[in-house]
Amino acid sequence: MRFVYVLMFSILFFVCEAQEKVTFVAADGLQITADLYESNKDKPYILLFHQAGYSRGEYRQSAEKIIKFGYNCLAVDLRAGGEVNYIQNHTALLAIQQGYPADYLSSQQDIVAAIEWVKERSDESVILFGSSFSASLCLIVAKNNPDVKAVIAFSPGEFFEPGLTIQTELSNLNKPVFAASSKRENTYVNKVLKSVSLKNKTIFTPEKGGEHGSKSLWKSNPNNQEYWLALTMFFSKIR
Repeated sequence: MRFVYVLMFSILFFVCEAQEKVTFVAADGLQITADLYESNKDKPYILLFHQAGYSRGEYRQSAEKIIKFGYNCLAVDLRAGGEVNYIQNHTALLAIQQGYPADYLSSQQDIVAAIEWVKERSDESVILFGSSFSASLCLIVAKNNPDVKAVIAFSPGEFFEPGLTIQTELSNLNKPVFAASSKRENTYVNKVLKSVSLKNKTIFTPEKGGEHGSKSLWKSNPNNQEYWLALTMFFSKIR
């Protein structure tokens, strides 16, 4: 009997953590690759986007933890990227091979395509989770997209100047925002988010240390639990 219980638990755990590679197409025709972490289709989705030079592998650890908060996750390869945690960015490779633009701003349409793909599966509003340049893109996309409920932005910044200034773009953003940074980035991130009202934003910075982007959540970051606690509190606030 004990063996049966152990087996049942193992099966449930596997189903919960199961990962599936999926693809969908951006507005300009580029095929986007993503990893789907789905525990229950009736639960809301968090869309995970990586930092520069990285891939969906940035969330290999984090996605499996986030779904335990009651969400499904979609970790997306943006066209501006490379490899991390032994996972190659398939979207970026394809963009180069097929001659698609692969700059930071062009990745915005990949985020929109991911939202549209998830909305075909769920009626729930989505949460956008970005890291570094993608955190800034998530904030821009969220502002006028009715399908976005909130944004989690790790180390957002002014990555698109002089053509586009994030601080200016975010005026009148009326959605919950959780922003996190390392200690050294705190002043800069506060400046970037200056135009977002106090009632809508939560900014977390540890007393010391931290990493750039969502690497702050990795086990390799000594104070990762501080970030997870702050993120947990934000999840409880937007339920």
